[in-house]
Amino acid sequence: MENRNVLVVGASVAGPALAYWLHRYGFDVTVAERAPALRLGGQAVDIRGVAREVVERMGLAAEIRRAHTGARGLAFVDAAGRSTATVPVDLLGHSGGAVAEIEITRGDLVRILHEATRADAEYVFGDGVIGLDQDDDGVTAHFVGGADRRFDLVVGADGLHSGVRAAVFGPEASYVRPLGSHLAIFATRSPVPLDGWWKLYSDPVRGGARTAGLYPIGVDGEARAMFFFDAPPPEFDRHDPVAGREFVADRFRGAGWVVPALLDAMWDVPDFHLDAASQVHMPRWSKGRVVLAGDAAHCPAPLSGMGTSLALVGAYVLAGELASAGGEYRPAFARYRHEMADYVERCQRLALDNTPAILPGSRTAVWVRDRTTRMLPWMRHLPRLPWASGDGTDEAASALTLRDYAARAGSVERMG
Repeated sequence: MENRNVLVVGASVAGPALAYWLHRYGFDVTVAERAPALRLGGQAVDIRGVAREVVERMGLAAEIRRAHTGARGLAFVDAAGRSTATVPVDLLGHSGGAVAEIEITRGDLVRILHEATRADAEYVFGDGVIGLDQDDDGVTAHFVGGADRRFDLVVGADGLHSGVRAAVFGPEASYVRPLGSHLAIFATRSPVPLDGWWKLYSDPVRGGARTAGLYPIGVDGEARAMFFFDAPPPEFDRHDPVAGREFVADRFRGAGWVVPALLDAMWDVPDFHLDAASQVHMPRWSKGRVVLAGDAAHCPAPLSGMGTSLALVGAYVLAGELASAGGEYRPAFARYRHEMADYVERCQRLALDNTPAILPGSRTAVWVRDRTTRMLPWMRHLPRLPWASGDGTDEAASALTLRDYAARAGSVERMG
């Protein structure tokens, strides 16, 4: 096989999933992660549409289901905590709605993927890649620790703020498109009973939309708090823990429900994360022997609900195309982009379709959303109502037919 020695940069979801499939097809894989260990924090993630088929083919579906958060659905609440509308997980199909039928914490999924690949791929933690030099014969990767290593191919699976993308394709600003809103998230203990329900409280003000939420993560009382809000881009470093918390606290000053308690808890948590909701749009995902995967290539933004599913599906397609091409990367990379392009576009569109429901811009919009949601059982089959019908998420998540790459790869596949 040509070009069988592959470096994957990033050990979140896309990277380990890609390592699984590449190894299965006979490639030698190294996964490099700048963090000193697996990053197990983060939000709950959904596995939707054809991504469900991917994890079935990986043999991981049963384990993933066992790690389900136990979420029963989404409930909108008012300032007093009273439910104003609900969306059970089974109302809009297996993959529709804000909460899918298969929901798992990001950390649990990362752990499961790592366990499935650690014996077959070399994992390098605490030593990220700071530069890449490629030529006709391969790519030299320069590591933070000072070592240089040679690979046939390199995959950047290092997220929205991809260092591989910046090094090979140019500045982040050329490809990352902010959508005008922000998301802050952290682990906490819920100050109110959740009973398996995501709870969202929307309280738009003159400065724009804002929604606070809580959702259970499968352990009694443990939850994730989240704050969605419109705001101009902040002028501070997003990694500044104090400035980021002040930014959120200022935006949610005066909000009701349990927001004051969540803001108080926010100051003491170790895993506070704040970022602008953004999408990645690129005319191509590869340059020479370097290719991008997951959010680095096509981040759909959190409100799409499709980031994890796209990462899993993209890893399956990229590895399969490389195997089918016998490691000939030029046609494989082109075919990967061709196979995924329409699927990515549909999934990215969901972020825009879903924004009015999660971030209503006025009290009238909140009222309309809640009344419409109550009518979902009767409206779900109506056309042109992405939120009300479930059409946007469920159909977009399933809008790709997975090729049988194992059959196409033939004798190349290694099942070990």
